[in-house]
Amino acid sequence: MDSRLLRAVGPATLVTVAVVVMVAALAYGGGAAPLVIADAGPVVRWGLPAATLIFNLAAAGLLGSLVLALFALKAGDKAFDVALDVASVSAAVFTVAAGVTGFLTFIDAFNAQVTLGPEFGSQFGRFLTETELGSAWLLTTVFGALLTVLTFAVRSWTATFLVALLAIAALVPVGTQGHSGEEANHNAAVMATVLHVEGAALWLGGLLLMIVIRPLLPIDRMTTVLRRYSTVAIVAFVVVAASGYVRGVIGVVTWEAMLSPYGAILAVKIVALVAMGLLGAWYRLRLIDRLREIRASRFFWWLILAEIGFMGIASGAAVALARTPPPVDTSLPELRTPAEFLTGAALPPELTPWQWVSAWEIDLLWALGCAFAAFFYLAGVWRLRARGDRWPVYRTILFLAGLATLAWITNGAHNVYQEYLFSVHMFGHMALTMGIPLLLVAGAPVTLALRTIRKRDDGTRGGREWILWALHTPFAKVVTNPFFAAANFVLSLWLFYYTDLFRWSLYDHLGHEWMIFHFLLTGYLFVLSLIGIDPVPYRLPYPFRLLILIGVMAMHAFFGVAIMMNSGLMIAEWFGAMGRTWGATPLEDQYIGGGIAWSIGEIPTLILAVTVAIQWSRSDERTQRREDRQADRTADAELDEYNARLAQLAERDARVGR
Repeated sequence: MDSRLLRAVGPATLVTVAVVVMVAALAYGGGAAPLVIADAGPVVRWGLPAATLIFNLAAAGLLGSLVLALFALKAGDKAFDVALDVASVSAAVFTVAAGVTGFLTFIDAFNAQVTLGPEFGSQFGRFLTETELGSAWLLTTVFGALLTVLTFAVRSWTATFLVALLAIAALVPVGTQGHSGEEANHNAAVMATVLHVEGAALWLGGLLLMIVIRPLLPIDRMTTVLRRYSTVAIVAFVVVAASGYVRGVIGVVTWEAMLSPYGAILAVKIVALVAMGLLGAWYRLRLIDRLREIRASRFFWWLILAEIGFMGIASGAAVALARTPPPVDTSLPELRTPAEFLTGAALPPELTPWQWVSAWEIDLLWALGCAFAAFFYLAGVWRLRARGDRWPVYRTILFLAGLATLAWITNGAHNVYQEYLFSVHMFGHMALTMGIPLLLVAGAPVTLALRTIRKRDDGTRGGREWILWALHTPFAKVVTNPFFAAANFVLSLWLFYYTDLFRWSLYDHLGHEWMIFHFLLTGYLFVLSLIGIDPVPYRLPYPFRLLILIGVMAMHAFFGVAIMMNSGLMIAEWFGAMGRTWGATPLEDQYIGGGIAWSIGEIPTLILAVTVAIQWSRSDERTQRREDRQADRTADAELDEYNARLAQLAERDARVGR
């Protein structure tokens, strides 16, 4: 297929198929049917899903273009600039679509009558500023406007990277509103929705960009870019599939419910996703390396067009699903217990030793993160061994143990009970900030990555180049500085628990995710500054490392004692209002949590101290062996020179004495 024809047919196919599937699914599932009471009218019933579809497609063009530009293209080349132009146009459409969607959402939710009077404007303003849903759309629209300007203005590596991070953040607010807080499994649904939106946008947007830049690249370069895109697409496919499964289970619940209209639309979306995955695997394994052949090249681009068609099916079905009533009632009971009111879930049974093993509540973000980290780490070890290099087995074991512990803390019994018991929360905190980093740092993942990721020689940046860039940024020099890492480690404890950050982590799932990431990173940087072998800009001599560690131990112990001595309950309206009939009282449980911070939390610190001492000893031994080898190479020349000098001094003293 001709390049210019494909550039026109590809996006047109996507939009046409998506609109047709959306209209058909809405009609079949009743997503656009008029309501018996307070119906907003056909314009809103059909206009809202249409605006949502445009918003989703624009988000894909924005995020996919930015990420592929950073990972597959060269800054300064025409293809890179075109990618940012596509991102800029997509951001403009994204902004307008977000504004329209927010406006129609307001009318749909409140059945407001559009007028030019001040009453309508005041009501709409309160919706945007005083409700979570309205604030999410307002924030998304502001993000879009900012991204429109930035994607038009920037053309450098670093600026584009920061804009890409902003684009990722721009898709979070609306994703968090995809599932009502009044429904069960709220946290799981929120995270599944956010990951689904991000993964689908990256996958679809990257494929559209491949079509747009095809005429700009020679066949050899296009082959390389496509291979890089396929790597990103595989990761995106896994994220979309896993998050789609979780979101579908929450909406369907039973296999019998798949026979409902909601289940049928979901089945169409699943078939489309599977088809896209199979097509992607086919052309990755069979066709990309044969693009120099004219016949294979034509067939390849027809497959790309077919994949875009399936993406249109999935996009249209996704919008219709969001408007179609689920087959079962997933809302919480009208008369809720205090625990259900606060957490959105029923109070779990009493925490017993068996519950520590059997209780699970999946956090998809960390489950996928741990799985990807384990896969890429093992792939790096395999690549080293395949070329005849060695990698210490104990480092692999320690890193995988750290990931397994992280997966358990974020998905196991701790994740089930940490909202109800302060002691369990504190146990997880100590593991995140002290225990898990000790294992992960020992695995030396950055060193492994730098040894195994292939270096690029075409001016683009892959994983290795971005890691090296990150290591040499001024930001990295600050956060890896031993004094900053130690201060951050200690102060984060006090600031988190004695400010509203703790409350935010309990009431908002995004706050909970931030808490995990922050304390894991804080602990990792602190441990890295003490015992890590991964490259950092500056390291302290071993005596100063021990002094810093002793100071941190003292401050950490004081923190635990302060909690134990606290006579008031922290976040009393949360931990004191759960209605638990089992376990210690909230204040007693808080005392136990302080004891965990003071006692158990010091165990990893002692291990750190022993490790630093051992490394110090081995450093002295290595220094001595190096000096011995130098002496052997020079035949003790320095010693002979020193003895000769002493002999000269003795002879001079003898002459003076005479």
